[in-house]
Amino acid sequence: MITLSRLNGASFAVNCDLIERIDASPDTVLTLVDGTRYVVAEPLDEVIERVRRFRAEVVSMSHDMQAGVVRNLRVVSSPEER
Repeated sequence: MITLSRLNGASFAVNCDLIERIDASPDTVLTLVDGTRYVVAEPLDEVIERVRRFRAEVVSMSHDMQAGVVRNLRVVSSPEER
């Protein structure tokens, strides 16, 4: 899951595997596969980067697990937490 911010500043987490589309017109709108829409404060490029980082962490963990190292996934809400 990735953490994003609503326009009012409230944080929430979304399962990035359920994102069907991200539009920027001018607000960034996430549309999930079930049709649910979320308007978020982050720009489109930032949402894509968070999805990439999350997926990279999953792949990295899979590699580590094969090597016998166990780590926990964590929610990353800001660049400072990386």
